[in-house]
Parts: sequence; C-alpha cells; structure tokens
Amino acid sequence: MFENLTEKLQRTFKNLRGQGKLTDEHLDTALAEIREALLEGDVNVGVADELLANIRAKAIGSEVMLQLSPDQQVVKVVRDELAAMLGKHAKPIFASRPPSVWMIVGLQGSGKTTTTGKLAKWLSQHGHRPLVVSTDVYRPAAREQLAQVAKAVGTAIWPGTGTDKPLEIVKGAIKEAKLSASDVILVDTAGRLHIDDDLMSELSMLKKELQPSEMLFIADSMIGQDARGPRRKIRCPRGVLSRADRVTRSGYGRSYVAHRTRGTDR
Repeated sequence: MFENLTEKLQRTFKNLRGQGKLTDEHLDTALAEIREALLEGDVNVGVADELLANIRAKAIGSEVMLQLSPDQQVVKVVRDELAAMLGKHAKPIFASRPPSVWMIVGLQGSGKTTTTGKLAKWLSQHGHRPLVVSTDVYRPAAREQLAQVAKAVGTAIWPGTGTDKPLEIVKGAIKEAKLSASDVILVDTAGRLHIDDDLMSELSMLKKELQPSEMLFIADSMIGQDARGPRRKIRCPRGVLSRADRVTRSGYGRSYVAHRTRGTDR
C-alpha cells in the first residue's frame, strides 16, 4: 500500500544526490515535494504537517549532517519518522477472566466479516480458542456469510438462531464460550453509516453492556478521509486496515495509525 508514496519519495531523494551539503534550500524543496506526495496519498493535513516538522527538526541536526550525504540524511530521517508515526506492533488486549469480548465495528462494506475470520485464525495460531458471532440482523445472509468464513478458517461459531436482538445473541455466545472453554469472542457487528443514528445507538448499547476488552474499527484502505466522522463518533481506540494489498492511496490508514500513535483524534 506504500508503493505509490515510495516512488514519489524516491524521486525527491534522487534530486538531492550529488549535493555536497544539505542546505535550507535543499531541505525546503525536499519537504515541499514530500508534503505533496503525502497529500496526494490522502494523508490528513495535520498528520502530514506534523511529520514534516519532525523531519525538519531531525534533518538539520549537526550529528546527522556530518555522518551522511544529503540524500542519505533525508532518507534516514524520513524512514525513522514514518516508523515512529506508524508505531510498533500492537499487542492484543484480553480480559483478566475469559472469555474476552472483541467487538469488530466499521462502515458498511469495510471487510468486517472477512477480518473477523482472519482474526479468529490468527488467535487460533497463537494458542487461543476463538468463537465468532454475528449481530448483523439487518443485512440479508450476513450471519450465513460469517458461518462460511468460520468454516473456511476452522473456527467455532455461535449461530444465534431464535432471536434477532443483538444483545441476546452475544449473551448466548458468552454462555456457549464458557461451556466450550472458548477464551475470545469475536463479535461481528452490523455495518455502520455515520448518519445511521439507530445503528449507532445499538453499537453504544452493546459497548456499554458487553464492556469489550478490544474494540477494533475496520477501515478499508481505499476509503480515504470519509472514515474520520464515523470513527470519531464510534470512539474506537484501535483499528485494522482491510484490503491493504490493493493499489490505493491509503492515506487514511497512515493518518489513522498516526492519530492513535500520537494519542490525538482528528
């Protein structure tokens, strides 16, 4: 997902090669081109400006200037700051007493059900016994879709038959998890639009009643800045980027991770 940005940055770095010293003029030109590449990639303006300010502060350090050529210097600083922005590997959060409840939330069509299956497989590979359940009682065949995904990855599922009330469905899954010694319940919620007040109220109710140890916002890598409104309203602290292997600008993904890493909520 970073190929397009990488290509543009490489052109910027190429222009610095052969220069004997990194001057303010060189740095201004390079940062302007980097900013253009970031904004073309749909990175949030605030994130881009913060990143460039950090790059400028580090690039003019005397220690780095003595050790590296201008292009090497900027490459190193940009790499270090991008790594800092994206953060380290996230550690999953589990309840002190199983089963842990993980709520999977996001916009319609963002890939929540597929991601739920992938998370279940990942948990299984790391010694856990996941149980998946769908509370999407609105979309035709939504629960059947999760059943197919669960079958494909070899994980248990609570069908939730006999009721169309999301909270009752999850409570049934919790009982089943305790009986089957499943230690993580992945709740695949209905897709949201930020203007859908009824679904947003339902999500708030589920969050209040279930007290999930994890609440993951699934964001399509292609969605761009349109996801900011729903994410702010859902107030979801952590997220997963879906479809990251597509050719996409993916700037929202970098912006989302940056906001979470910096502790802001733009």
